[in-house]
Amino acid sequence: MYRQFLEHCELAEELGLDSVWVTEHHGFDDDYLPAPLTLLAAAAARTRRIRLGTGIVISPLHAAAEIAEQAAIVDLLSNGRLDLGLGAGYRPTEFDLYKADIHTRYKTNDQRATEIRTLWETGAVTPKPVQKRLPIWMGYLGPQGARRAGRLGENLLSADATLWPHYREALIEAGHNPADARMAGGIQAWVTDDPDRDWPVVSQHLAAQVNSYARHAGEGTSRPAPRPVNPDRLRDREPRSPLGYFFHGTPDDVATRILNHTTGAPVDTVYLWAGLSGMPAGLVTRHITTIATQLAPRLRTAATP
Repeated sequence: MYRQFLEHCELAEELGLDSVWVTEHHGFDDDYLPAPLTLLAAAAARTRRIRLGTGIVISPLHAAAEIAEQAAIVDLLSNGRLDLGLGAGYRPTEFDLYKADIHTRYKTNDQRATEIRTLWETGAVTPKPVQKRLPIWMGYLGPQGARRAGRLGENLLSADATLWPHYREALIEAGHNPADARMAGGIQAWVTDDPDRDWPVVSQHLAAQVNSYARHAGEGTSRPAPRPVNPDRLRDREPRSPLGYFFHGTPDDVATRILNHTTGAPVDTVYLWAGLSGMPAGLVTRHITTIATQLAPRLRTAATP
């Protein structure tokens, strides 16, 4: 699976996609990626143009110097193509594994962004990144988090246009120029030229993925075991929570729904799952190809003034 990921990065670049994003979790029973910057270092060596993003590194689990050093190495290997997304995390078992304090995770996440910037700027860690101001993206998905990103003057890793007023207001209050604001984020979606053909297979993998997230999120808490998800209901919903919806449709359908979700905010990047939990590599390859050749051109055309 990890080797196939590198092949898919090469394919994404060959097909003209703009970026690849990976994220971090620990102790998942499906071998979910625990070391995003390590994997992106390998991707950096296998690609030449495509940007490489973390969506996200769970920063309270790591020292600021550790993140700053690893990110700088990836930026050097990629010749300045790293986007560093930082998030607060939410799973008690992960914080227990790393002996970190889950109760202060939001404050710590903000501190990590500030500390990493300072380490790079002062030269307290070496080597320095290639990019003069390596993009840091704050992985917050609600109004309060948007304000946190704004106060820091960093990018907001959410593609939800309803968060733009909160983000913008905090940028202004903290003395940052809102004209420099950038937003980006993940979209739960599957793009296909034949939705009816694909849905029986896609829905099974979608259910497996969402159920896995729900089950692992409840570990280490007193919450009751989650009920199995109904993927048909996810397909009908609008995005009010990160995993509470799923855009499934033709390139035109998915592009329209993405634009409805992002228009009005300075969103310059959206990323989709290349594949869902347990999918065979061939199906993932087909989806990457569809995203690159059919969805991305529609979104780029819509974004052109």
